[in-house]
Amino acid sequence: MEIIYFLLHLLKDPLSTLQDFLAHYEMLTYGILVAIIFVETGLIVMPLLPGDSLLFAVGLLASSTGKLDIQIIIPLLIGAALLGDNVNHYVGKHFSKFIKSREQILFFKREYITQTEAFYEKHGGKAVIMARFIPIVRTIAPFVAGAGSMKYSKYILFCIIGATLWVSSITLAGYFLGTNEWVKHNFEKIVLGIVFVSIMPMVWQFAKVKLLKQPQSI
Repeated sequence: MEIIYFLLHLLKDPLSTLQDFLAHYEMLTYGILVAIIFVETGLIVMPLLPGDSLLFAVGLLASSTGKLDIQIIIPLLIGAALLGDNVNHYVGKHFSKFIKSREQILFFKREYITQTEAFYEKHGGKAVIMARFIPIVRTIAPFVAGAGSMKYSKYILFCIIGATLWVSSITLAGYFLGTNEWVKHNFEKIVLGIVFVSIMPMVWQFAKVKLLKQPQSI
């Protein structure tokens, strides 16, 4: 129950949750952050954990409290993301038929796979990088890559680039903006902005599909 409470609180307010955890457990915070990033990227049934907002909060806390070392946390989280991706890729390669045969498993719906497969078909290898910045898609993309025909050597190259760009850019954004008083007192607005920007590619893709399906007027 404590884990469920922690995850729900983390989804609602990642900054205050991490502040509390950092105050009570200090160095163990590194471990919990690695675990969260690994689970979000590595377990296909857990696509709803905070990713972008968590990274921004990590950067902000590293800047404002000094209790997290930015030079340590960025490589650790890049490694966690890569490890999660490769676990997810393995699952996709060996268990895709089983998962596709189910309409829904926990928070994961079969339609997520269909949408991500279309994303891959359109954007090719660079979809691995683009998917990093899109919630839910970044959890499913490694699975789809494993279930598909993409060579592992090609996948892992894009995977490394994507993980490095994703973790570094958002964490450093939080780090350099963390000293700004407005950012500190308006973190919820920042999170909403991050979520909005992150889901825009999905919204745009959905809108295009709907428009293409509309009958043409004579």
